[in-house]
Amino acid sequence: MKKIKITSGAYTFIARLEEEKSPESCRWLLSMLPWTDSMIHVSWSGNACFFRLQDRAWSVPYEGSPIRFPSKGEVLLYPGNQPDLQMGGELYFAWGPNAFSCGNGNLSGNHVLTIESGLENLEEFGKKVHIEGRQETKLELIEK
Repeated sequence: MKKIKITSGAYTFIARLEEEKSPESCRWLLSMLPWTDSMIHVSWSGNACFFRLQDRAWSVPYEGSPIRFPSKGEVLLYPGNQPDLQMGGELYFAWGPNAFSCGNGNLSGNHVLTIESGLENLEEFGKKVHIEGRQETKLELIEK
């Protein structure tokens, strides 16, 4: 099983790649690694943070049962290919109660990662992003 290390400042999380649930989304994510970007807090959804994808994931289809209400530690890929809702994609990290949405309505995403280690610090990290603003965050493959 592949593992992804997520680091931002003093915070480290280890996540399981959800290849059985979202194989094409996971292939896309692996093609982006290693990946460093700015983690920012959501505006509409509650307790979650995300990477902006713009149009980078438009070719990724919805897979399985896309999720609208992710649990703490679940990471979703919203490809952003629904212009009537939101033009840009997101890699969405739930850190507490949330409902994935935007100003134009409800969104859902493919389940690509589940944080297994460091989960006890995820809420603290989410609050840091919410209060202090964007945080440089790196994703990298650590187990193949």
